Amino acid sequence: MATPPLESLERRRVLICRPRPEAERLAEAFRNAGAEVRVLPMLEREPITDDPSIRTRILDIDQFSHVIAVSPYAAGLLVDWLDTWWPQTPSGILWYGVGAGTAAVLSAYGLNTRQPIDGHTSEALLALPELAQLNHEKVLIVRGEQGRDLLPETLTDRGANVTLLPLYRRFAPDHDQATLEGAISGFDPEVVVTLSGETLNNLISLSNNTGHNLEHCLMVVPVERIADQAHKAGIKRTCVPESLADSAIVAAVAQQLARPDVSSGNTK
Repeated sequence: MATPPLESLERRRVLICRPRPEAERLAEAFRNAGAEVRVLPMLEREPITDDPSIRTRILDIDQFSHVIAVSPYAAGLLVDWLDTWWPQTPSGILWYGVGAGTAAVLSAYGLNTRQPIDGHTSEALLALPELAQLNHEKVLIVRGEQGRDLLPETLTDRGANVTLLPLYRRFAPDHDQATLEGAISGFDPEVVVTLSGETLNNLISLSNNTGHNLEHCLMVVPVERIADQAHKAGIKRTCVPESLADSAIVAAVAQQLARPDVSSGNTK
């Protein structure tokens, strides 16, 4: 993809709805490109600390052949648990990250991590040859309390014995009305970044209380599946970056805003 003209972001209003601290890091990248940015998280997370079964799973992690982290946040919590209970990382495990960002967290800890060859989705991860045939092999999926069923169901169909390890909870933030009005109606964003279906749903629900119509904003979403979800909710324009790296998100938005025709549709 040709380098997009970042001047197309100059003074454009960008609202970032992903959780902190990732939101602040992405906001800085947009500000460096000249955009005006507000951060309004539409999803919050907290580690689960009151479930004794987590410690049991971590202590038994050497019994698994494959360990999959579904997000950078899940990978970070997993690394913290490993650092506490495994002074020497267990051998013989194949480690996976759903996407380059997740894999990078595990790799930084010294784990030889596999990731999708192309893409950052569960579907892309499932295309790896190591996960094609699993004859009663034990697979641990590290994620939040709720998540898509695609990974566990598909791996089970392929013969794996799958165990889920929820390490965190997700919930909608409790923004007061003044905060919502200021960030949505007052700021009147041209671009909104929502990098999960849950984030998008929370934004749509809470924005209904502001009287602001988001349908003409450029909605940045992670995958086509969420773009379809946005279109069904009345959003006219969506943008699917090539990856979820901050630089890729900024570049995708700049490319879209630089187009002479910014009619509804996706950009990749």
